[in-house]
Amino acid sequence: QVQLVESGGGLVQPGGSLRLSCAASGTIFSIYAMAWYRQAPGKQRELVAAITRGGSTNYADSVKGRFTISRDNAKNTLYLQMNSLKPEDTAVYYCNADRGYGLGDQRGYWGQGTQVTVSS
Repeated sequence: QVQLVESGGGLVQPGGSLRLSCAASGTIFSIYAMAWYRQAPGKQRELVAAITRGGSTNYADSVKGRFTISRDNAKNTLYLQMNSLKPEDTAVYYCNADRGYGLGDQRGYWGQGTQVTVSS
């Protein structure tokens, strides 16, 4: 059984940084395209950043230049480095692995989420 476990969320002041991690178990991590999604209260879940098996990346316009997605296949871990955080980045962040239905599909693998709150 595949499990994704996020960590690294918390409370940070505007302009601060956080690094999220997503540890995968029960799978050959390197075969999956991976992504980070987020969902703010009252809003739909949205793609933050994605990374292919080969390491190509793409980002939501709202986080370009501030967030960096990366993966360490040897450690079965996905990361999201978040810099220059803004209050509008406040959300629950989810790790997602593509099972073949496309990133973001509910049939994919999902973590339980980690809360990020940006506030002074």
